Amino acid sequence: MSNTEKQLLGNIHQDHVAREFRAAWVATVANINWPNEPGLSVIEQKEQAIQILNSLQKHNFNTVIFQVRPQADSLYQSSYEPWSYYLSGEQGKAPEPFYDPLKFWIEQAHKRGLKLHAWINPYRAHHHIGGPISEHSVVEKMNDKVVKLNNETYWFLPTDQAVVSHTLNVLTELVDSYDLDGIHYDDYFYPYPSYNNDEDFPDAEQYRQYVAEGGALSIGDWRREAVNQFVKRLYQRVKQSKPHVLVGISPFGIYRPGKPETIRGMDQYDKLFADAKLWLNEGWLDYFSPQLYWPINQYAQSYPLLLSWWQSQNTHKRHLWPGINALRSFDEAGVDEVVNQIMINRGFLSTSPGTVFWNVAALDGSQSMSDVIAQGVYQHQALIPETSWIAAPHLAAVNVDMNYVGEDIQLTWSHSNSEQVSQLLVYLKYAQQWQYHIYSSEESVISVAASEGQRPLEAIKVIAIDRLGNQSDEIELLIK
Repeated sequence: MSNTEKQLLGNIHQDHVAREFRAAWVATVANINWPNEPGLSVIEQKEQAIQILNSLQKHNFNTVIFQVRPQADSLYQSSYEPWSYYLSGEQGKAPEPFYDPLKFWIEQAHKRGLKLHAWINPYRAHHHIGGPISEHSVVEKMNDKVVKLNNETYWFLPTDQAVVSHTLNVLTELVDSYDLDGIHYDDYFYPYPSYNNDEDFPDAEQYRQYVAEGGALSIGDWRREAVNQFVKRLYQRVKQSKPHVLVGISPFGIYRPGKPETIRGMDQYDKLFADAKLWLNEGWLDYFSPQLYWPINQYAQSYPLLLSWWQSQNTHKRHLWPGINALRSFDEAGVDEVVNQIMINRGFLSTSPGTVFWNVAALDGSQSMSDVIAQGVYQHQALIPETSWIAAPHLAAVNVDMNYVGEDIQLTWSHSNSEQVSQLLVYLKYAQQWQYHIYSSEESVISVAASEGQRPLEAIKVIAIDRLGNQSDEIELLIK
């Protein structure tokens, strides 16, 4: 049986394409997911990347969130920051023989029909598990713009306008230079209290200068306002450059204790100086992925209560695609928890469902987890939900030529503006029942079975899909 036939068998009797954001984080910091250790050969790095992407494709995910800026260094060719320590074990050292890891990941993801979102950390200047500080590090080059925390991590001063300008320039270059589908940043705004042994963030000197110059905000409001302005400006920059690139934010899952009433836990507003509710209320993002890493039945951090509360704050009707802890365990209870959280997301977020896995290693954590995802909750492929607030040019229908080749039918497609086409959605009708399959636009010739057992193929529909998930008119072909 061909791979195409195997994939189609998984979609039997599904007569309407699913819409769901299915993503997983691929962490490079501390070599969590890729590469699994610094200093691997380029061949080994590429093999590991392909293994991860193949796993995502096998499990019918449609998006990879790939960490490209773990500690103000890069897994791509940057004009502003050095090559990452996590690649070679030496910060500033380019891959040998040379290749651009991000470009490779993008090409390989798109080949498999996966979107790629570049995940960045705006303010972490050097991780405590990030090797020695090199002469190329921002810690050396911008030493008056960073502070050292008690756990040996270095952090940018978010209130410093030179820091803001530098980071925005880094991100603008990233968006301009690569064929990205999204920019994504996570919960590390100001550091977690544990990073500094629960001591206050060391910016008292900068705050005194702010007050001396006439500043009237409290220190907490001063910090929050700096982050707010960064979030707003980043969104504006991306939309000015490439409107189709989605901007996603993944904050800590609790806004404030008591929001909603029974919720307890860390106060991100007061501790991380992240006013995540404001960003969602203002629409300074395209999708919002609060890290809801708690189980459904945990009273003080109830998964469904938190999800419902965040949805109540979604006044601009942006995508709300929560992050879940898929690594909790791989026994029956752990697998059930993942499935149940996905089903809760589908129920609460029925117009735009989605889930982000922390992290990609969960897909192959156990055979049970793998089977439940690939054969259960994600048994059918899915397109990403449409993003109605981003204007997109009209997508014309495809042109399709059909030829018989042995027991298969070959579909050769073309389009008046092929760069608009990201994927092809193909419906097949066997014995009055429709099924579908989603193909990468890189597959210019698509082979489908002329019969399925004793059931002859009766009709085909082909639809073009743009990178935002919008559909063209369908072309229907009747089989004689």
